Amino acid sequence: MRQSILANLVGRLEDADLKPSSRNLTPDRLRIEVLSGLTVALALVPEAVAFAFVAGVDPLVGLYAAFIVGLVTALIGGRPGMISGATGALAVVMTAFVVLHGIEYLFAAVVLMGLLQLVVGFMHWGKFIRLVPHPVMLGFVNGLAIVIFLAQLGQFQVPGTAHGGSHGIPNGEWLTGTKLYLMLALTALTMAIIWVWPKITNLIPAPLAGIGIVAILAIALDLDVLLVGDLASIEGGLPPFHIPMVPLTLETLYIILPFSLVLASIGLIESLLTLNLVGEIVGKRGGASQECIAQGVANTVTGFFGGMGGCAMIGQSMINVKSGGRTRIAGTVAALFLLAFILFASGLIEKIPLSALVGVMFMVVIGTFAWNSFKVMTKVPRMDAFVIVLVTVVTVMTNLAIAVVVGVIVSALAYAWSNARRIHANTHVTPEGAKVYKINGPLFFGSAEGFVELFTVNDDPKSVIIDFEGSRVADQSALQAIEAVAAKYEDHGKSIQLRHLTHDCHQLLSKAGHLVVDSDDDPDYEIAVDYSVKTGIIGGH
Repeated sequence: MRQSILANLVGRLEDADLKPSSRNLTPDRLRIEVLSGLTVALALVPEAVAFAFVAGVDPLVGLYAAFIVGLVTALIGGRPGMISGATGALAVVMTAFVVLHGIEYLFAAVVLMGLLQLVVGFMHWGKFIRLVPHPVMLGFVNGLAIVIFLAQLGQFQVPGTAHGGSHGIPNGEWLTGTKLYLMLALTALTMAIIWVWPKITNLIPAPLAGIGIVAILAIALDLDVLLVGDLASIEGGLPPFHIPMVPLTLETLYIILPFSLVLASIGLIESLLTLNLVGEIVGKRGGASQECIAQGVANTVTGFFGGMGGCAMIGQSMINVKSGGRTRIAGTVAALFLLAFILFASGLIEKIPLSALVGVMFMVVIGTFAWNSFKVMTKVPRMDAFVIVLVTVVTVMTNLAIAVVVGVIVSALAYAWSNARRIHANTHVTPEGAKVYKINGPLFFGSAEGFVELFTVNDDPKSVIIDFEGSRVADQSALQAIEAVAAKYEDHGKSIQLRHLTHDCHQLLSKAGHLVVDSDDDPDYEIAVDYSVKTGIIGGH
């Protein structure tokens, strides 16, 4: 029940041939890598455009990000075969920021986002992704799906003009009449095609097939529907070098730093999750720090070339792996094909109906949401179920990074409380008349007060033994609790002995101020037996 979300995703691919390929680059291997890259590039185009609209920026900004981030991470990323680009998780966070501050501040924030990710990579902090519990992951995925769904509702509004007429965005007035009915019908048709298409062929990605068929239908029947070209004119070209036009002041830093922290956190969380997933499939481990550095370089560069930034994409990575991509060639080829589409096929993108993009995103929502979490919540502990719901709600109300942090904190506190309640003692009296307290459960900040309450100092005999064989002294609070108990017995003129402390406990006790431990432990078993505490000093016997 507590198996990782990565294992669940891997299980869905058991029917595919996903064994790692040989390192020798044979002609057949090269063919597989190139075709896999082409498949990924075809699937990247509609999603990059859709995510750009979600973020409230020009579609070309999303395409530039998909190209640059995809290329850089393919070349130097931590996991060959993993695909990165413009993603919905970042796009939904960018929407409000773009409206408040404009596109130039977004570019500056993306540059700072990349620099922050570089710091994480060089400090080797990527390994801490393992501290994210499974319930938090489920809530994270569910919240992401809901946020993407809510973002699509804006496409059912009449497009207006913002930012000096440079980009069309929903103006708050809902579509009505024929346009609304056509929007709904074509959205449903796109979703149906994506669902049926894999049963027909896998030569063309289902999202691309859905968009292509709906676009052809809309053009052939001359349907009065909203097109990508109705919102923005896409002029394909090489991404130009562009220094963000923002004041180089502390005020600018105050504006972009909190936003960049959120983007960097979300990007790394998604990237490291995808890294682990692809690693499970191809049988490789590690690479977290290298992936953080690659994401940092990619986003820093894309911020200077008019891109919206990005991170790893679970869906596109799965397309690549299922298509046979195992090396850096597939990701590199995908990015280069995407650039070719921008340069030579931008006019075709303008013919894409918005309803088709909405249909693609709705299918992404359906595929992303962990539907089994409803069943899981009836079987896991109530606290885990609460964390799943909490992270989902916080994700929808705020953003993914805050939701994950909240989920981890709540999970950690719940774990600490659960362990704090485990502390207890079994007592007996030895033939010599000494009372023995056999401590069970971890002794740490959460259980320190309960530990002190275990002892009946007034009623105990002159000699007391505290046996830690079934316990573990974990932190400074535990040491303070031991000192407090020793002080109480000292005040009553009674002696206390500590038994079965492990070697690491000795090190902690040695740092505990006036508590001193002899270094002559048992060298074979690293166990100290019969340490006496008198007048606050522990000495060997």
